[in-house]
Amino acid sequence: MSNEHITVIGSYVVDLMCQTPHMPQTGETVLGHSFRMGEGGKGGNQATAASRLGSMVTLVTRVGNDDFGRAALAFFEKEGIQHNRIAIDPVETTGVALILVDNNGDNQIVVSLGACGQLERADIEAAEMEIANSAIMLVQLETDLAAVEASLEFATKHAVPLILNPAPFQPFDLAWLKQVTYLTPNETEASALTGITVHDQHSAMQAANKLLEYGVKNVIITLGSKGAIIKQDHASCYWFSSFEVEVADTTGAGDAFNGGLARALSRGTPLLEAMRYASAVAALSVTRMGTAAAMPLEHDVLELMHKQGNRCIPVDIEGISGVADK
Repeated sequence: MSNEHITVIGSYVVDLMCQTPHMPQTGETVLGHSFRMGEGGKGGNQATAASRLGSMVTLVTRVGNDDFGRAALAFFEKEGIQHNRIAIDPVETTGVALILVDNNGDNQIVVSLGACGQLERADIEAAEMEIANSAIMLVQLETDLAAVEASLEFATKHAVPLILNPAPFQPFDLAWLKQVTYLTPNETEASALTGITVHDQHSAMQAANKLLEYGVKNVIITLGSKGAIIKQDHASCYWFSSFEVEVADTTGAGDAFNGGLARALSRGTPLLEAMRYASAVAALSVTRMGTAAAMPLEHDVLELMHKQGNRCIPVDIEGISGVADK
C-alpha cells in the first residue's frame, strides 16, 4: 500500500438536491427546478475529493442493501476508491440528504443517515490494516460517536496523523482533542466547541487559542468567503484569503477543503502550502453544482493556484487571548 494512502472514515448518503428561487418559510410551497440526485455524505465527499486529486483512498462507511447502496459501490469503483471496507447494513437503508440551493448559491440540508449512522467500532477494527498503512486519516462527526472514538484510538495506536472535521457538530468528549493532529471546524463548529462566537478573523483567533489549550496540535478554522485561519501554537497565526471564483453552489465546500488538505498532507506538503492547496480545492468545488460530483481534478487546482498566487498572510496576534466574551 502506498505511503501516501488516505483512510476516510465517515458517512455516505445520496444527495437529493433541488434549486429554489428562495428558501421556503414555514408552511410555504416553492416551485423549484433543476432536481439532481448524486453521491454525497461527508465521508463520501471527502474521499471523492482526495481520490480525484490523485490519492489512493480507502473509505470506511455503511450503505443499505438497496439500489442506492449498489449505486454507491459502483460510483466508488468508478472513482478508484477502495471500498472493501464499506459494509452492507442488513437492516437500515442507505442514507439520504435533502438539499435546497437558492439563487445565491446558499443551501439548507436535512440528512437522514440511515445505514452509515450505524457505523460502529467493529467497522473500524476491520479496517485496522488500512489505518496502520495510511499517511493520514480523515474523520468527521456525521456517524455514531463510538466510531469516531475508535478512529481516534486506532490512529493514535499506529501513530497516524488524524484530521478531525467536527461536522456536523455534536457534543463529544473534549479530551479526544489531544489525539487530533489537525482540527478543521468552520465558524459554527468552532463557536460550539469553544463558547466563543466566531464571526471574523479576530474571534477565530481567540477560538483557535482555546482549542490549542484543549490539546489540539494544529487548528484550522474556515470562514467561508472570508478565508481561513491557522494556528499551530500561541505565537503564530496565518490568515488565508479565499480564492476569487464565481459561486454556483456552496454545498460540499468544507468537504472539498478537507479532502484537499488530506491529499496535500499525505504527500508531505508543508502545512501552510497544504492550506493554500485545500483552499483552492474548496474554491473550485463551489463553481459547480452538487457535492461529490463537484470535486475538482488536481490540474485545475494547480492552475487556479498559479493564476491567483499566494493567499497566506501572517497575522499580528498582539493582544489576542484564548478567552473572549460569549
